[in-house]
Amino acid sequence: MTTRTLPRSGADPSAARTVDPVKLFNRLCATCMTLFALIWLVPFVWALVTSLRPDGSITQHPTSLFGGGWSLHAYRYAWDNYPIGSWYLNSLVISALSVLFTVVLCSMAAFALVFLRFRGRAAIMALVTAGLMLPSEALVLPQFIEYRAFHLLGTYWALVLPSAVAPVSVFVFHAFFRGIPRPLIEAARIDGASWWRVYATVAMPICRPAAATVAILTFITSWNAFLWPLLVLNQTKSQTIPVGLASLVSPSNIQYAEVMASSVLGFLPLVAVFLIFQRQIVQGIATTGIR
Repeated sequence: MTTRTLPRSGADPSAARTVDPVKLFNRLCATCMTLFALIWLVPFVWALVTSLRPDGSITQHPTSLFGGGWSLHAYRYAWDNYPIGSWYLNSLVISALSVLFTVVLCSMAAFALVFLRFRGRAAIMALVTAGLMLPSEALVLPQFIEYRAFHLLGTYWALVLPSAVAPVSVFVFHAFFRGIPRPLIEAARIDGASWWRVYATVAMPICRPAAATVAILTFITSWNAFLWPLLVLNQTKSQTIPVGLASLVSPSNIQYAEVMASSVLGFLPLVAVFLIFQRQIVQGIATTGIR
């Protein structure tokens, strides 16, 4: 036998229903994330669809998705008529070198600021923090004069060296190193390990999430850089992807399909990097923020 409790007479049947605030909050977050994802994906989808359409169809029916049919002519034309391969290689080399120098130099600077005791450490940390509030555009003219004096204009080093001392990367490593238990470092020092060995064998293996986050964000920032590469690189084949794509836009004759095809080829590596390393990005940002 089963019994069922009936509501008392005069009671509101809806009063027995309770709203779970946790489920309501989760649904609200999921709805907001879905809306933001759609807003961010619409330009990518629009660029992809436009790159597959003929130029005549785009001009006549710009809002139609299927007018004129789809083809890969724009991709073949862009690859055959523009040095996109050289732009890819330049962006890849510059981004890889920027990641290497940024992770090594910024982690060493943060390690020294956290664990070493020397005069002026607080002032240096204050300068690093102040560098977070300084816009990069304000450094364009001093950097240009400096690298021109060293005869580095037109070389990869003019793009690699400025990003190797990013204050935000030092701040991320500094926040992560502060979470390492100090007795662990002191135990390594008591065992006779030098500061270089403590840095290489104790601190850096622990801060792999922070290193992965800095590496991926540095790669994306270096790949998308436009203003500084535009001023430094003066040859067409030595340009990077963003600068090369900007040169394809002509005010007199805009070939929409070719421009969109080149743009799709430009941001596909970033999408691949994020999809492959998204777990490391989320883990590194979450761990650094908690600490």
